[in-house]
Amino acid sequence: MRRSGQWRWPEVAADAALALVLLGFGLLATGLAGDNQPGSRPVDAASRVLIAVAALALLVRRRAPVAALAVVTVATSTYLLIGYPYGPILVTFLVAVYTVAVWLPVRPAALATGGAFVLLLAHVFSGRGPAPGWTGVLPAAAWVVVPFAVGVVVRVSREATARTRAEEARSRVEQARRQADEERLRIAQEVHDVVGHGLAAISMQAEIALHLLPKRPEQAEVALTAISRTSREALDELRVTLGAVRRGAEREPVPGLARLPALRDRLAGAGLAVEVRVVGDPRELPAAVDLAAYRVVQEALTNVLRHAGVASAEVTVDYRADELTVEVTDRGTGRAGTAPADDEGGHGLAGMRERVAALGGRLTTGPRAGGGFRVYAALPVEPPT
Repeated sequence: MRRSGQWRWPEVAADAALALVLLGFGLLATGLAGDNQPGSRPVDAASRVLIAVAALALLVRRRAPVAALAVVTVATSTYLLIGYPYGPILVTFLVAVYTVAVWLPVRPAALATGGAFVLLLAHVFSGRGPAPGWTGVLPAAAWVVVPFAVGVVVRVSREATARTRAEEARSRVEQARRQADEERLRIAQEVHDVVGHGLAAISMQAEIALHLLPKRPEQAEVALTAISRTSREALDELRVTLGAVRRGAEREPVPGLARLPALRDRLAGAGLAVEVRVVGDPRELPAAVDLAAYRVVQEALTNVLRHAGVASAEVTVDYRADELTVEVTDRGTGRAGTAPADDEGGHGLAGMRERVAALGGRLTTGPRAGGGFRVYAALPVEPPT
């Protein structure tokens, strides 16, 4: 009933309206009820006072349900003991019992209602009017049990609804947390691919420049120009990725297989000649598949550049009816030829596997029979219509 120390006035107004309606109904209809009960005591000022006390007690039924029930029960029992006719005052009693059942836990509500029932039974066996005796126990019990049962059902239903809403809220929070974690992982993977490839190319180009600078400075200038171009491209791609994250927008997977020629030229400037072979008819691919295929090729070639110790590599892109395959091979003898080394020292192969597995594809990596290393990825795509 309270919010920041203040009563919720809509509920207070509702209780006041209910009390006034029952008061007016009691004052107007009790006389009519008495006309149909010849043996009852005529309605007088005392009965109207008791009706008013019972009705006005409902003003505090939510703030003090037990106190309201106690006042209503005392007023109702006194009214019936005096012998006034059964009438609207029992409706007020019913509302008080219902309120206790709704707003209190079952045990204290049952105790309070049981006490009210005992007090209400007093008129059954004694009173100024005709006492109904044992035949009046069942009707009296109905005025207690029925509203109590309805109140308990309403309370249980409200609690179940509240629990469901709380569980849904927790589920939404957990889902948002999972989505945030997945997004962070995707961002980390993108940054790893962009920065890792760029730095590997720059490192190789810098070594070439340092080697050529004392003897052939004009060729060193070419390597330095390649370093500038590679760093600018890597920074632009990184800026696009992080810029979309800062805006909170959906990131578009900008890189794709269409950028393989640019990747080949960039690696050529770092001293790695890449032969690209396309099998089948190139077609537009789903953005996620296109990005994953490009990243697999990029990461595999970066590993060749870093670890294989060779000057060439081959890339094969095969457009099949229901899948796309990419294969990167080399004939090196360096660390790129052993998969465990990459898994233990970095995230290259693990990142490839996660990308491919997320799309329902398969990834095969390992040494080649004739020497070198092979990376093969198959990604499912919708067959062309």
